[in-house]
Amino acid sequence: MSLVVNRDFAKARNNIFMEVKSTVFENSKRSILGVALLIMATSTSCSHSNNQVTTSEVSPQAQRVDSTRSKTKIVTTFLPMYWFTAAVAGDIADVSILVPPGTEVHEYQATPDNVQAIASADVLVKNGLGLEEFLSSTVKNAENAKLKEIDTSKGIQPLNEVSPVVKAVKEEGHDHDHAEGNPHVWLDPVLAKQQVSNIRDGLIAADPGNKATYETNAAKYIQQLDSLNNEFQLILQKTPNCTFVTFHDAYPYLAKRYNLKQVAVVEIPEDQLVPADIQNVVSAVKKYKVKALFNEPGTDNKLLSSLSKDLNLTLREIDSLENGAKDPQHYFQAMKANLQTLESACK
Repeated sequence: MSLVVNRDFAKARNNIFMEVKSTVFENSKRSILGVALLIMATSTSCSHSNNQVTTSEVSPQAQRVDSTRSKTKIVTTFLPMYWFTAAVAGDIADVSILVPPGTEVHEYQATPDNVQAIASADVLVKNGLGLEEFLSSTVKNAENAKLKEIDTSKGIQPLNEVSPVVKAVKEEGHDHDHAEGNPHVWLDPVLAKQQVSNIRDGLIAADPGNKATYETNAAKYIQQLDSLNNEFQLILQKTPNCTFVTFHDAYPYLAKRYNLKQVAVVEIPEDQLVPADIQNVVSAVKKYKVKALFNEPGTDNKLLSSLSKDLNLTLREIDSLENGAKDPQHYFQAMKANLQTLESACK
């Protein structure tokens, strides 16, 4: 009897053990399967997320948009300032011009488009020395608090007299006072170097991320200006104290640099000369040993041609560089043409 009970008890115990073992095994399988599924899901999610980030970072379209947005917008006042700025900025900035080439900057009246251009600009580049009289009110109307202004004449000692030889006549209709000194500093290659340097430094301050490009571009343009200055020195040292008459008081810096003498009889170019202008020319030619009579391109004045014949002087053209192509290299082309004119006139 005891033997039967013990056998039944052992059998029951074995059955219970097998059931427990089976239950634990099944639960373990489900747990392992669950963990495996969780790992797979997490891996898939991470992989999908990583693919999205990578695609976003290398998107050419996104890069083009960022590149466009990062370009500095620069507004320049007139042609020489455009040349110098475009040379320094290269293609990493958008450079525009306010005064259309060939327009008289001394008496320019701003337009609504000028106001809008300044309102949306990051940088404004000007000659200074009171040349751009329209600029003060235009900048005020633009209401651009972020605008940075670059005065390219900063550090340049202005010539305060209208002309180193005689003062120009002031008649009604062409009265213009150079209160801050003569502004035509860009016509002296050495002073043009200072203007380019001021532009370089101003752009670096406004856009420090492109410092290296601004420095490299400025150095190349300044090297060309050095070569131009050397060429002027070499040729004009042969004709010291050459005196010339002009009808635009634009060349005193050029004359001083290369030991020439300008006699300006009109401060700003005009279509018709007044009797006092003519009398000043005649008096200057008699008083000084004037070798040349210079007119500016685009001015057709038959009176000047007649006057030059009467005075036995050849009427030649000299360029104040306020008109021409927008290529920054045009500065050198025009200045070398001026040098050839001076060389021929001063022989």
